[in-house]
Formats: sequence, structure tokens, C-alpha cells
Amino acid sequence: MKNILHNDYILLFSRVILAVVFLLASAGKISEPESFAVAISNYKILPLFAVNFLAIVLPWIELIFGIFLLFGICVKECSVVFSLLLLVFIILIFISIFRGLDINCGCFGTIEGQHVGIVKVLENFLLLSLGVHLMLFHNSEKTYLSILN
Repeated sequence: MKNILHNDYILLFSRVILAVVFLLASAGKISEPESFAVAISNYKILPLFAVNFLAIVLPWIELIFGIFLLFGICVKECSVVFSLLLLVFIILIFISIFRGLDINCGCFGTIEGQHVGIVKVLENFLLLSLGVHLMLFHNSEKTYLSILN
């Protein structure tokens, strides 16, 4: 089992999937920050100044770290950032479910219009497992190009 988790192609798969998801998520949020701010405020947890700050900053973090992860730059560090973000997303979705909120998760901006629910929690846990996989098993000496050779 340990050999499978260390397999370069499995690690590449985890890295590309996680990077692409966050790159796609950032695109809708960057193009429509007002809509993303509304999605954040619907969780009814943060004050207005924090909502606006997150609506502007979070998508750019997702974009920059997504690009880094896609090209194999600082893979473990990017995986830590994405794993922490996913933990926060999971907690926020659980809180929303328990509070009975029927809101758009804001995951991909307003493109998908996905509602919070157990499916979103499971999706985020799956993505979190990819991030943890990269944190634990990625060899920082290997890059995307060295895997292809």
C-alpha cells in the first residue's frame, strides 16, 4: 500500500486534480467578487469587512497556489494551504447544515450554484484526502518535468 501512495503517477494525479479544482473555483470568484461576497455573507458568520476582504483575497490565493501546485512548485506548502482551506470549508458547511441554511456554497462563485449539504462535505473530504496525500508522500525533489522523463 505504501508503494502505491508513493507512486509518482498517483501523486501527479492528486496534484493535478487538486490544482484544477482550485483553479476553476478561483475563476468564477475573481470574475464576480460581488456575488462571491454575497455567498460568503450568506453563511452569517463573518462581519462585513471580513466578508469583503475574503471575497477579494481568497480567490487570488486559490489561483496562485493552484498554479504553483499544477507546475509542482512548493507542492507540500500548497497542499497545506489547500488542506487548511478545505477544513474551514467543511466546518462552515457543517455549521450551515446544522443551522438549517439553504444557501449557495460559493465554491465556484456563482457558476454552479451548488447548495450546502452532505454532498459538498463529501466532495471536500475527498479533496482534503488528496491534499493530505500530497503533504505526506510527495517527494519535494521531484517536479512535474522529472516525472515525465
